[in-house]
Amino acid sequence: MATYSELMAQAQNLMAQAEQARKNEISSVIADIKAKMKQFGITAADLGASTGGGKKAGKSKSGAPAKYRGPNGELWAGGPGRKPEWVRTVIASGKSLDSYLI
Repeated sequence: MATYSELMAQAQNLMAQAEQARKNEISSVIADIKAKMKQFGITAADLGASTGGGKKAGKSKSGAPAKYRGPNGELWAGGPGRKPEWVRTVIASGKSLDSYLI
């Protein structure tokens, strides 16, 4: 049976591979989404995207200025309380949140 350290190393390797696959696929996915939006006349507002009238950019849900930006653009102020899932994943993988500072 594999040790904890071996399993963590495998998990980190898989997370790195998954992130690389995401980066490799993202431009084609975005192009496909834009093409379908154009085809059906869908706007960002139709999808619930902010048009600038809501919260200020750089603010988290709490209203405190965001200190961290997640791998998919999620914002977190770093305050007390439950940490977002992406933060827990980064910490569990042994990485530092310093690379996510804004």
